[in-house]
Amino acid sequence: MDVHLLVYDLSRGLAKQMSAGLLGFQLDAVYHTSIQLNGREYVYDGNIVSIIPGSSHLGRPLEEIYLGKTELPMEVIEEYLDSLREIYTIQTYDLWTHNCNNFSNDLATFLLGKGIPDYIVNMPQTVLSSPMGQMLMPMLNQQIHANKRGGGILGIQQNTPGSTSKPKAQLHHHEGKVHNVTSLQELQSLLEKFQNSCAVVFFTSATCPPCKVLYPLYDQLAAEVGDKGVLIKVDVSAAFDVGSAYSVSATPTFVTFLKGKQENRWSGADRGALQGNVRLLVQMAWPAHAHQSLNLPTFSNPGTKPVLYTKVPPLEKLLAKMGSDAENPAVQGVKHFIEARSQDGPAEATLPDMAAFTTFVRQSIKNVPTDTLFTVVDLMRIGLVDPRFSGYLAEEVVHGTVTALLEHVNDLKECPYALRLVTLQMACNLFSSQLYADEVLSNDKLRTRLTQLVSASFLDDNHNNVRVAAASLLFNIALANSRKRQDGPGDVLPQDNQIELAASILEAIAQEESSGEALEGMLLALGYLAYRMPLDGELSDLLRTMDAGNSILEKEKAFPDMKLIDEVGSELLGKGLNKS
Repeated sequence: MDVHLLVYDLSRGLAKQMSAGLLGFQLDAVYHTSIQLNGREYVYDGNIVSIIPGSSHLGRPLEEIYLGKTELPMEVIEEYLDSLREIYTIQTYDLWTHNCNNFSNDLATFLLGKGIPDYIVNMPQTVLSSPMGQMLMPMLNQQIHANKRGGGILGIQQNTPGSTSKPKAQLHHHEGKVHNVTSLQELQSLLEKFQNSCAVVFFTSATCPPCKVLYPLYDQLAAEVGDKGVLIKVDVSAAFDVGSAYSVSATPTFVTFLKGKQENRWSGADRGALQGNVRLLVQMAWPAHAHQSLNLPTFSNPGTKPVLYTKVPPLEKLLAKMGSDAENPAVQGVKHFIEARSQDGPAEATLPDMAAFTTFVRQSIKNVPTDTLFTVVDLMRIGLVDPRFSGYLAEEVVHGTVTALLEHVNDLKECPYALRLVTLQMACNLFSSQLYADEVLSNDKLRTRLTQLVSASFLDDNHNNVRVAAASLLFNIALANSRKRQDGPGDVLPQDNQIELAASILEAIAQEESSGEALEGMLLALGYLAYRMPLDGELSDLLRTMDAGNSILEKEKAFPDMKLIDEVGSELLGKGLNKS
């Protein structure tokens, strides 16, 4: 998809005519920008708003700058936009430091790895550096404050037909949509992705009026189903291979799939049949789980969040240990980003040059001595607390920076304590963005490196902190998969990985004698791996074979006050494994 920067002049030409006399320098425009992508214009106007390009009361843009092409799918972009929506709010808007141009810069950096032109981003500070700018600042701030009370800054959302803005309650929850398929290969790929849940295929054609009558209802059902299934539409007048493969002789025809197998087939434009069959299909794919009737308050809590290591050490001391590398512009950029975020909040922190920083990290893995490499990793850890930072890395090609670091640490015969600890903590912070959680679950190479790191770290008997961090990382992985298991599309973490992780945790639990914090983390990780798992699956069989429930209850002797032992050992892996 092409990405364009739309540039408007809020002064409508007056800045160019009068700025030299008023400010003492030439200002070509009072820049207001937005990002045009996939037929929509995304703009920060107190909230992040999506409009038809050029349809606001600002009129046509002064300039349309082609920034580049992104290969990211819209669902990934929408998830990243949700992260930005938590930062770019009506409360955090600041004309000088947190405005539409900062939003455009952050979104462009994620999409393309580079921001918007500096002269646009730096314009507010350029104005403020002048005596007239200082004099105008109180009056302009007062006007912005008044506008905020109306719910916007420029009134784009309120005054633009067709504008949309996502409510806070819906962030990170994406409505399902109809997938339009044009080839048999594309259809098979989608069906494979949802083979653990359900799918509906609507065979239509361009010359079928009854089909078109059903389109609005089909869209509504897709939004209702969400991630618990997939609704697909195929125009057989164009996708001949699909129509032939499924012997479609009339439209509309519907075929449903349950757990990877064809479940039902019917033809005709009966709205009631379509609605009833789709809802029944979802109920069949997602029956109530036996674990939901157990007393499991920890694991039934929908508000549980991943463990993040957010503490910021004295940065000057950290960078001093880097030596001359601390003066690298990429390092200084991340340092300034962390300082602004820590002191003034995420709204005041603009993403640094991410491409330069990832290059610096990869070079450091090769060139920095092992004993001091932890300083680079720790700086990366702190940056990853911000979902914009981790969201950028989630879409890095082949996860080159993170996998290179994990491979290096895993391959060391004797990894220094500080390096292992901050690497584990850095890996935990990858989960500050749902985008990286999805990558960990779906990317074999990345997940294998993380599993190796966890398994080796559980063997460190000398450092409780390492085992705690390893348990936290495993908890984050298990929690991410548990959410997919409960909300759709079902288990994403492969069965063999679940079994490997469960065996590793059980061994670590059996050996843990000194750290209650480490044991609690291990129990949480195992619990989320097991909660609402298929009771006739391989993971359930493993836990029964290893008598996991009784093994965990044995830990009550060393940790008599830990209530989680009984919840996991007796309730989840005792009663829970006996239910069918």
